[in-house]
Amino acid sequence: MGFQLKNIQKEKVSKKSFDIDAILKKEITFFGSSFSNKKKEAFYTELAVLLEAGLTLKDALVLLAEEQKKEEDKKLLATIVESLIMGKNFSQAIKENNKFTTYEYHSLRIGEETGTLQKVAKELGLFFKRKNEQRRTILSAISYPVVVLFTAFLAIAFMLQFVVPMFADIFKQNKVELPWVTKLILTASNSFQENYWIGILLVIIIFVFVKIYKKKVWYRRLSAAFLSKIPFVGEFTRKVRIAQFTQAITLLTSAKVPLLNGIQLTKKMVDYYPLQIALEQVEKDILKGQSLHESLSSHKVFDKKMISLIKVAGQTNRNETIFQRLTDQYNQEIDYKSKMISATIEPLIILFLGGIVAIILIAMYLPMFKLSTVIG
Repeated sequence: MGFQLKNIQKEKVSKKSFDIDAILKKEITFFGSSFSNKKKEAFYTELAVLLEAGLTLKDALVLLAEEQKKEEDKKLLATIVESLIMGKNFSQAIKENNKFTTYEYHSLRIGEETGTLQKVAKELGLFFKRKNEQRRTILSAISYPVVVLFTAFLAIAFMLQFVVPMFADIFKQNKVELPWVTKLILTASNSFQENYWIGILLVIIIFVFVKIYKKKVWYRRLSAAFLSKIPFVGEFTRKVRIAQFTQAITLLTSAKVPLLNGIQLTKKMVDYYPLQIALEQVEKDILKGQSLHESLSSHKVFDKKMISLIKVAGQTNRNETIFQRLTDQYNQEIDYKSKMISATIEPLIILFLGGIVAIILIAMYLPMFKLSTVIG
């Protein structure tokens, strides 16, 4: 079974929610409501269970709507139920709501056309479960280093703004000859007091710049290239995106979607410029008659091990099994690499910032020894 992917509207997914490490299993939303990935995981999982139990789609959605704690979520599901009553398909009702993505729409549409809606709902639940696990894994890797970095920065800023000027006044009053390191720190303190607002303004400008241009092709290309050059982080990001790719293909192949259609859908779902460009070329190569593994082998974004397994999948006609195995392997690698990054970054940050604090303290106390000699 195949279908055309023409005139697919670009999804408008709210990206204004983020997790905090202390409550990783809960998503907090700012600037408006959002049917988050965590809620989608529960929604699709429970929907699959209810459909498997023999309930009709409408009855299952009504039951799920009644279980929602937030009024906005109840209204969202009630709107979908109303669309079903009016004679629309479930996938069409999903498409009309901006809380859901194009990827979900086409997956559910496939489920309806092939009579596997319950299976597709179950796979979507697993898909969002893995996606949430990846987010928690990434946050657990970066949250502590970020907290340490932010706290240390505040401590250094406090010292430069308040502590160092106090010592400077004492040295000036007693006309103490200052070592070069003390002069350097005093210069840095004066520069910080005069120009700290420039730093704040620069941060705001960067934030606004990213918000405005983050969807532009040139920005996505440059940001991906810059990210790939960062040790550990670039490779980790690539692994995460490849894992999302294999997860998506696993879901679509399990729903008996043709491989070409699956690549077309995944290209629109995974927001990673190098992967999207590679998949565009892969799509063209497949249309010309090339096999999937031959096309993938010409792109560096894909691992050789992955290409070898996909070659086996093509020869044995076991795409779903092989992609599921790849997904599990990449998720394990992501978990391992996140722990390694966290274990590597934390001591480096502590050592670097601890060194800065130590230099400031030494620079302030060296003249104090001379001052005590003068007073003595």
